[in-house]
Amino acid sequence: MAETLTLRLTIANPVPGLHYWRQDAKNAPHDIRLSTTAPLTFDMPVVLRPDGRLGGTFVRREGPTRRFVYIAIGGAMEGLPVVSRRAKIDVHDIPSDLIRPGAVIETTLPGRGPDGTPACATVRPLTPWSRVG
Repeated sequence: MAETLTLRLTIANPVPGLHYWRQDAKNAPHDIRLSTTAPLTFDMPVVLRPDGRLGGTFVRREGPTRRFVYIAIGGAMEGLPVVSRRAKIDVHDIPSDLIRPGAVIETTLPGRGPDGTPACATVRPLTPWSRVG
């Protein structure tokens, strides 16, 4: 039986009035939420594989080692065309001492880029990953 753990991603200072959601490896949306100025938190269940890598419904990969998850963002922003972006969050570099079956591992992500629009592309955490459960 596969061992699971949870990645808890909190988006600080999201752009209000947009939809944010977890995007699975088949690009399907999960847990769509309309943002306000309050932080948004998403829990992503992931599988701990026997080789120590993370996998499962939400984890994508590039090459032999890079693993990441997506938070998608969409909707209309005042004065701009419709926004359609994704924040790519690397998970292959989570410290191995935090990864345990049943654990909840969290970090906080920036909600906005330097121009005030939603943070997208590869998004670096504002806080180090830490285990809360």
